[in-house]
Amino acid sequence: MGAENRPLHIFLFPFLAQGHLIPTIDMAKLFAARGVKATILSTPLNAPLISKSLPSFNPLIHIQTIHFPFAKVGFPQGFENMNSIPSPDLMLKFFEATTLLQEPLELVLQHSLPDCLVADMFFPWATHSAAKFGIPAIVFHGTGLFALCASECLRLNRPYDHVSSDSEPFVIPNFPCEITMTRSQVPDFLKFNEDNVVSRLLIASKESELTSYGVLVNSFYELEEDYADHYRTVLGRKSWHIGPLSLCNTKTEDKAVPQEHECFKWLDTKKPSSVVYVCFGSVTNFPESLLREIAIGLEASGQQFIWVVRKPKKDEQQQEEEWVPKGFEKRLEGKGLIIRGWAPQVKILEHEAVGAFVTHCGWNSTLESVCAGVPMVTWPVYAEQFYNEKLVSEVLKIGVPVGVTKWARVMGDDSIKWEAIEKAVNRGMQGEEAEEMRNRAEALALKARKAVEKGGTSYSDLNNLIQDLNERRRSLEEIEH
Repeated sequence: MGAENRPLHIFLFPFLAQGHLIPTIDMAKLFAARGVKATILSTPLNAPLISKSLPSFNPLIHIQTIHFPFAKVGFPQGFENMNSIPSPDLMLKFFEATTLLQEPLELVLQHSLPDCLVADMFFPWATHSAAKFGIPAIVFHGTGLFALCASECLRLNRPYDHVSSDSEPFVIPNFPCEITMTRSQVPDFLKFNEDNVVSRLLIASKESELTSYGVLVNSFYELEEDYADHYRTVLGRKSWHIGPLSLCNTKTEDKAVPQEHECFKWLDTKKPSSVVYVCFGSVTNFPESLLREIAIGLEASGQQFIWVVRKPKKDEQQQEEEWVPKGFEKRLEGKGLIIRGWAPQVKILEHEAVGAFVTHCGWNSTLESVCAGVPMVTWPVYAEQFYNEKLVSEVLKIGVPVGVTKWARVMGDDSIKWEAIEKAVNRGMQGEEAEEMRNRAEALALKARKAVEKGGTSYSDLNNLIQDLNERRRSLEEIEH
């Protein structure tokens, strides 16, 4: 079959964590909508999670599994997703196990010979693996262009080495705008020259950007214009911004959300922009002392809220957990709703009753808030979240910081007290500043939708990438003949 008759075939290789799987699934839908065959490569226990998010059958989307190498690194069997790891102590072992996916990946690539491999940033070795078979590899970062530029400017210049304390501010050097940070907000792997599997992967991922075919970014040009230009021209990265990826789920059935979730009936009774939504993602794990401060702060703010708490009740018979202030849920009945476990975040943010989002600034959550036109109260914890906070609060001006000063590993900064939470929540919900933020957020939501529509910047960038790959395949076929 000739190149013109055979659909382009792209392999997508996401990292094994919810925050990486979700945008990859959306990417597969996006490629399939343009007639590209997309195969998502994952492990047996992640395959059902992926297929569940693909509710309608699509002949162009496939899932292929490779074995997860538990035994080789002494990792307990049955845990193939970062979100299900039973103990934080096993995190490094988990990352170590993922590096052993290289051999099974190469066997699949050799057998299938796709036209392109899109590999997660935590698989930097995949660029080299694809090159062995003449397959172009594209790096997928689960973050935005502001964070990519900030991280690289810090890595190359190390300004935090020249301050006298963790709290002394410095300006990010060679950056499109003036942004100050402190050493305590910089990720540990950068400032301490750490030598562990995660820091090695993160450093290698920066190098793989330069040797890869290019970089795919879940963002849109109008959100981060200066940083998209800086990334391409100053840092010299070939890149395509094709987001927000979550907007590919335009049909209700593609959102795979049970409409009967208790929270929607509750939200339907509330006035527009009157509810604060509080959620810190699928990995962040706050100590009970911090959950207690959040509870007190929310009650003191007087605002109505939906709060997603990852801690399940220790005992179903137990009416109130230790972190819940005495009588909290009873006092706030009808005014506050606690959801334990999973919540349909995208649909909640889209509900007209939601007026602000207290978030850890993970990139998926940040983009979902932008797409819904909802301003944020920013509470970064780890990874690139402090950069995202700067973008949201200082550049886009659609968020107010709660005041976190310390980068942490998954656990939140427990120096934050209820008074700071009360103040930030009220700033995000009421008054002239909140109104201005909401107007700016709603304007960005319109731009996000235009970016993914025909003729939009993200729509065009995806077209350019598909065209590039088709031309490359055509040239190779001509050489072969």
